[in-house]
Amino acid sequence: MTKMKMNRRMLLGTGIAASAMTLATPGLLRASSFPDRNMKVYIPTREGGGADRNFRAFSSVWKTKLGVDFEPGFYPGASGRVGYEIYMGKAEPDAYNLIFGNMGPEVLNWAVQAPSFDVEDYFYFGRVDTDPGCAFVGAESSLQSIEDIIAEGKKRTLTVGTSRMAHPASIGILALGEATGASFNLIPLSGGKNTVAGAVTGEVDFSVLTSGSVIAAGDSVKTVLVFGENKVGEALDNAQNINDAFDLDLPEMLSSRAFGIHKAAADNHPDRFEKLVETFNATFEDPALMESYVAANGTPEYLNNGGVEECAQFVKDMLELGNRYKPLLTGA
Repeated sequence: MTKMKMNRRMLLGTGIAASAMTLATPGLLRASSFPDRNMKVYIPTREGGGADRNFRAFSSVWKTKLGVDFEPGFYPGASGRVGYEIYMGKAEPDAYNLIFGNMGPEVLNWAVQAPSFDVEDYFYFGRVDTDPGCAFVGAESSLQSIEDIIAEGKKRTLTVGTSRMAHPASIGILALGEATGASFNLIPLSGGKNTVAGAVTGEVDFSVLTSGSVIAAGDSVKTVLVFGENKVGEALDNAQNINDAFDLDLPEMLSSRAFGIHKAAADNHPDRFEKLVETFNATFEDPALMESYVAANGTPEYLNNGGVEECAQFVKDMLELGNRYKPLLTGA
């Protein structure tokens, strides 16, 4: 057997060859090294809410596929606008910075009032759930059914707590008032926890919110109407779908949490974006996700994977919904 001895000249030659390979295949090397630091996620709501719960449940499994941790930053304010403005204005579009938002209410924001940035400059690529809105009362409320609410709403204007004005559930209750003649005044209470508390303490007559957060509130509340299909039965007190109960033809008023990214990041770093999508989908295939989701008080029936196309269609539907009901939201 011939043994080869490496001398300084050969080592230099090997180094030059390696350097040449690095220059020739930068995309390949970047793909294999991404990510080499933690991901930063901008969440445009308060810590401890439904988006936070879903984020922590999902990222606790996703990080095992991606090989790094996720660092959340919470930016509540102006119905989610603050978080998006900071993300679009300050976060580097390098695929290390993501936004985790509730597509339903946050896209409705853009229909009611355009943001300072171009909404085409970011997109959602990873949907985690689809969660219908609902109307609910505090367990001790004198209003124990949607019929009670409508009857009382014809006598006086009822105050309705909502996590933010431009919310699918807000549209649902205003559309019901328009159809029945009941009078409702929306009161934005800044976040799901405050919206639940508003109904429980009697600060408002009743509230509307994403149903997953209402289910998590347990026996302190009672659901009286769902703005979409009730997939969970008793967990939402067997409340009816608004269309079935009142012979209406409204679209489902859904919240849907999803991860988004700068368009420039996906365009300039397609290898990185591909790895994010690949590992996101792998997370949904891992049984550990459902365990984590349920442990975080998530509703199993709402866990629902969706990619770029599904998210884009949802955004389109929300923008159309916002334009259709903009007069109700701006005049509430």
